[in-house]
Amino acid sequence: MNTMLQQLKTPLLDGTSIESKREEIKLYFQNTWQTYESLFSQINKDEAYFLKPERLRHPLIFYYGHTATFFINKLILGKYLHQRLDQRIESVCAVGVDEMSWDDLNTENYNWPTVTEVNEYRDSVYSLMINLIDTMELTLPISQDSLAWIVLMGCEHERIHLETSSVIMRMLPLEFLTPIEEWQPCKQHGQAPVNQLIPLSKKQLVLGKKDEDKTYGWDNEYGELSVAVDDFNASKFLVTNEEFLGFIKAGGYQKLTYWTEEGQKWLSFKKATMPVFWFEKEGEYYQRNLASVMPLPLNWPAEVNYLEAKAFCHWKSEQTGKFIRLPTEAEWYRLREELSGDIVQWEKSPGNINLESFASSSPVDLFQNEETEFKDIIGNVWQWTESAIDGFNGFNVHPLYDDFSTPTFDGKHNLIKGGSWISTGNEAIKSSRYAFRRHFTQHAGFRYIESQNEDIPTTSVNLYETDSVVCQQLESHYGEEYLNFTNYPKKVAYAVIDSVSHYQEKSTDSIKCLDLGCSVGRTSFELSTAFKHVDGVDFSARYIQHGVQLQNNENVRYTVKNEGEIVEFKEVSLAKLSLAPKETDGTIHFSQGDAANLKAKYAHYDVILAQHVLEQSYDPALFLASVHERLNENGLLIVASDYHFDESITAKNKWIGGIKVNGENVTGFDGLTEQLSHHFILLEEQTIPRVLLNNQREFIVSNIHYTVWKKK
Repeated sequence: MNTMLQQLKTPLLDGTSIESKREEIKLYFQNTWQTYESLFSQINKDEAYFLKPERLRHPLIFYYGHTATFFINKLILGKYLHQRLDQRIESVCAVGVDEMSWDDLNTENYNWPTVTEVNEYRDSVYSLMINLIDTMELTLPISQDSLAWIVLMGCEHERIHLETSSVIMRMLPLEFLTPIEEWQPCKQHGQAPVNQLIPLSKKQLVLGKKDEDKTYGWDNEYGELSVAVDDFNASKFLVTNEEFLGFIKAGGYQKLTYWTEEGQKWLSFKKATMPVFWFEKEGEYYQRNLASVMPLPLNWPAEVNYLEAKAFCHWKSEQTGKFIRLPTEAEWYRLREELSGDIVQWEKSPGNINLESFASSSPVDLFQNEETEFKDIIGNVWQWTESAIDGFNGFNVHPLYDDFSTPTFDGKHNLIKGGSWISTGNEAIKSSRYAFRRHFTQHAGFRYIESQNEDIPTTSVNLYETDSVVCQQLESHYGEEYLNFTNYPKKVAYAVIDSVSHYQEKSTDSIKCLDLGCSVGRTSFELSTAFKHVDGVDFSARYIQHGVQLQNNENVRYTVKNEGEIVEFKEVSLAKLSLAPKETDGTIHFSQGDAANLKAKYAHYDVILAQHVLEQSYDPALFLASVHERLNENGLLIVASDYHFDESITAKNKWIGGIKVNGENVTGFDGLTEQLSHHFILLEEQTIPRVLLNNQREFIVSNIHYTVWKKK
């Protein structure tokens, strides 16, 4: 392959020379950036950037801009940069998607920039980053609170999306892609070797990346978990296309008994009859690679989602009379111990990984290794596991990327291990932990194991939320009442119910409500006791996950800061709040969303409650201008706000109040009234005290303006 694509390995965090390390970081940044540009250079028509070949993902224009905006947004968040390059691009290309369910289709509701605009933006970011790296303060070893860590974070983030983008690109019509030398697939293919099971002995393992590890890591990698792995037999090879073809020819996609309940629903929706990168023509199977098509390579690994892999294992169990399943994360680590070292030490990787060999998968028996009989322990394709991702004991979020991992701690994201042909940087190291929803498509396949125990071993992590901002919200919603003030989210809910009873002709038990800015969910739960249905929506997935957890009848654990390093551990459940799950079952749906850019499905409400949406939005006027369209006739809009606008969230020219216009003072309520007067009549206003706990002796008290507006 062309040397332009040769990948530098993720830098070590220590060293003996500051300037040598600075140069190493710069070269790694440049290598990352150039590889990303090279991938996108295969797109030959601008219109391809705006297509959606994968309906559960944004179009490619988002990903092309996203990795550059990530650098800027994190530098601003860390206060290393104080001025934005492009407010619009840094807003619209900031937040990716991870759908709440496989059938929650993403409605187009974005004003995407042009390809030229993104090209120019990326050029500006590149120049800024080179100058930043050349001049930044640097000490060794690099720690998580240093600017160099943020630079590495941006590089590793772009390498993640190198892979994500290649998956989507692989779904584009071929007419939009021009294959180039640097991205050529493997040419070797033939009949598949016969798979076989090889025994592995039981072992006690300790999972988790150490704080003193010398490579960059994402927050979910750190911590510690001790696991006892029993004896098991594992397949020598990844499941090949030929082996998976046996499942298809046996009617595997038609026999629902092979599929889990989730898998059956996915099948019904998707109407799938084969893996996504396969197609059939005149009785012959073919495979789509990155920018080309070839006859189905029988000895390459089958690329499937978890649901398909799981169904195959059920079929294999039926065929063999043995208990066949996917390995757990710990069992994969037991297999990984067959290989010594890691990519940062290897001169040449013992597998198809790190773009060292091909821009595609390759035969499962191509790479030989004297250490083990197993093939493709790492590389070729990611390997699905039975394990849902969770944090290890000692898990802590990084303050500048607080929603990288925790939104996936929901039991719906399964870990993939080992990396693929395009996995580079952090993705290629042993301790990496990435997870996707079970229906998602990646460059992922699987190997199976035979276990004596039909119960799949699971690990339970008793995780306490420790992020101070999230814990502050949890305590405000579910904790004690401070300074003799009533619980604020609960009081807001009661006020809303009272307003509805006064101003709505419909009975409260027939009301459909949208709770925007629902945070961790208390108001939504309280409203659900009176209303027919409540949609709780918040911009932060970090908040939403706790509402979902409570709704699933699980306890939420969090910490409250008392004094210095002294914290109090708390636990809450709906039962403890006298909100039994049966009372809210089916009446609440939590989801992540942007108030200024909501999907079209959020409509036909009797009541919309906007809690602190104005001051937490990058464009509050945009929300207010269209909110009437989401309300039924005579519907109510209820706004709770302190009108405290902050330039770190809302650009000054987007403030609706707290400003002077033509020399005159314009308050937040003035701006709100002006925005709503065309479509609403003001019915009511009151003040509701709100208390947020900083620590045992320090509180933030604010008087929230509660206003009720009726649609004309």
